[in-house]
Amino acid sequence: MLEPALRILKDVFGYDRFRGQQAAIIERVAGGGDALVLMPTGGGKSLCYQVPALLREGLAVVVSPLIALMEDQVATLNELGVPAVALNSMQTPDEQREIAARLRSGEIKLLYLAPERLVQPRMLAFLQRLRIGLFAIDEAHCVSQWGHDFRPEYLQLGQLAELFPEVPRIALTATADKRTREEIVQRLHLENAERFLSSFDRPNIFYRIVPKDNPRKQLLGFLAERKGDAGIVYCLSRKKVEEVAAFLSEQGYPALPYHAGLSNELRAYHQKRFLNEEGLIMVATIAFGMGIDKPNVRFVAHLDLPKSLESYYQETGRAGRDGLPADAWMTYGLQDVVFLKQMLANSEGDERHKRLEQHKLEAMLGLCELVSCRRQALLAYFDEELAEPCGHCDNCVDEVETWDATEPARQALSAIYRSGQRYGVGHLVDILLGRDNEKIRAVGHQHLSVFGVGKALSEAEWRSLFRQLVARGLADVDLEGYGGLRLSERCRPLLRGETSLELRRDFKPQQGARGQAKSAASQLVRGEERELWEALRSLRRKLAEEHSVPPYVIFPDATLLEMLRSRPRSLAELAQVSGVGARKLERYGEAFLEVLNDVGAEAEPRQVVDLRHELVSLARAGMTPAQIASQLRCTEKNVYTLLAEAIAQQQLSLEQALDLPEDLLGEIQDAFLDGDGELPAVAEIAGAFAGRVPEGVLHCVRAALVAEFEV
Repeated sequence: MLEPALRILKDVFGYDRFRGQQAAIIERVAGGGDALVLMPTGGGKSLCYQVPALLREGLAVVVSPLIALMEDQVATLNELGVPAVALNSMQTPDEQREIAARLRSGEIKLLYLAPERLVQPRMLAFLQRLRIGLFAIDEAHCVSQWGHDFRPEYLQLGQLAELFPEVPRIALTATADKRTREEIVQRLHLENAERFLSSFDRPNIFYRIVPKDNPRKQLLGFLAERKGDAGIVYCLSRKKVEEVAAFLSEQGYPALPYHAGLSNELRAYHQKRFLNEEGLIMVATIAFGMGIDKPNVRFVAHLDLPKSLESYYQETGRAGRDGLPADAWMTYGLQDVVFLKQMLANSEGDERHKRLEQHKLEAMLGLCELVSCRRQALLAYFDEELAEPCGHCDNCVDEVETWDATEPARQALSAIYRSGQRYGVGHLVDILLGRDNEKIRAVGHQHLSVFGVGKALSEAEWRSLFRQLVARGLADVDLEGYGGLRLSERCRPLLRGETSLELRRDFKPQQGARGQAKSAASQLVRGEERELWEALRSLRRKLAEEHSVPPYVIFPDATLLEMLRSRPRSLAELAQVSGVGARKLERYGEAFLEVLNDVGAEAEPRQVVDLRHELVSLARAGMTPAQIASQLRCTEKNVYTLLAEAIAQQQLSLEQALDLPEDLLGEIQDAFLDGDGELPAVAEIAGAFAGRVPEGVLHCVRAALVAEFEV
């Protein structure tokens, strides 16, 4: 089953190998088995049902919750030469009848449906008259009644098991904790499904969280190096969405608002613009996001605190789906905590549900105030262990300072208690700093024993301390009164002197941008590559307009980047670029080669020489191919190609280029030396090592053997 799957992967989708658990999932589903797939955004979930759909006879039915996502997938598949359609409420009766006729005649391989349409008795009866190859249920976490993406129609999808007992089903999601996974299995009747749980880690995303201090100014500072990048800015309220979108537009950033209060037509128009145009910023509430398949979103910014780590992970995960560098940036303050706690207190639901949501909010606050690696903490929440700090978040790249806040914390807690546990932070700070103003005098707080005891700290430091006291649960917000602070049970050991308290020291505003001046997108291309990069993007944009599809449907950024670095000179060489399948090669190959040859002809030789020289130095220094790819900002495939060339020219030894176990190296060498006469091509032995080593390793070993024989 794997061999025909690999052929489809290369011929249709233009990729040389499967990633992670894709091959195992495809074998399971193509072989007729059920599967539950948990895979992070950008991990390649779509291929897990699209490849089996092409391997199995009959029609593959894909359940998708959003029309925009369906249209996007259908456009992408049609560009690849795969007959796919979506049936939705936006179509006329005539269009729907035409699609039904094509389905009956067996012309279509993939049919996309919303759950509401699929569960209609008439639709189910229609499908029972067709030959169905598989059912794919995308965004399967929508079945969870505990989640904010809950769709009641998903609960009815369990009947597919009874109506189509012989048809394999695959449920897929990027966001599901243990509880949600069990709910998916139970409600969709997937008890016999094999579970494929991939890592939650998104190593290409850089996480940064900063204390809120003039958030609009902070956002502009973050965006300063990101002009021309596509991104999403999340806000909690509709009003704030409108205001921030208008503010960014005034500042020269093309920004669009998106929230549930806009008309369906305007929301659809803004979403279409975001998908089809380069460099737009969508300012949105959480109403925007699920099903947004735009791979080159270079950043996600939060101007307000998400209510849970699940929400944070899901929303930040919309950045960098193409695997290229992306940023997740957030600013938050005490007022965010107060607002979310008030929302929670006023929400519907029983006390058990509210307690669960409270725990989720506390976990989110814990991530914000963390002094250690953020990625380790985020993954730990999803029951995944990261052995070492990631080196790719603000806490890893900036030295986080902590300080002994034991005595100031006691003073702050004492101020809360002695003032009657009903005042906000501003008033409490005035008491501690001894500000003899009208508001203080009106309630006689100038006579409190704590009045003026806190002059050793600045107002900003006191505000930071109060924020962290609330985040750690040592103080709480009085939601029944006026939103003032009150003591919690957890503060008693601190007040009694039984424990001490270490808190993180906030960066001063001018320090807050450390490590973020270099945007994710600016890391993609070097200065000398900019002209060719823009020329490739310009051609892509022109072709996208001609074919009425988003630019990334023509080729994603990752494919353009590999073209930029590998500089193919012929259709055969272009076919080796990841993401260039047979259909796209035929349609667009000549046009892209023309740009590559015209714009890149003069610069290419020097750049390749420079790149190889740098690569040889890094390999000699002991870097792995993956580390070299990250350092040179190119694909691992390109690194292996250059390593093989350097080995062939005896600039590197095989030992310097690769760190292979002796027995594995011996096995690969024996495979090349097994026959008589000339060494076989890599393709002839690649099957024996598929999934064990990258194909580039085989090229390097062969190059070393050729060099040895020539000597």
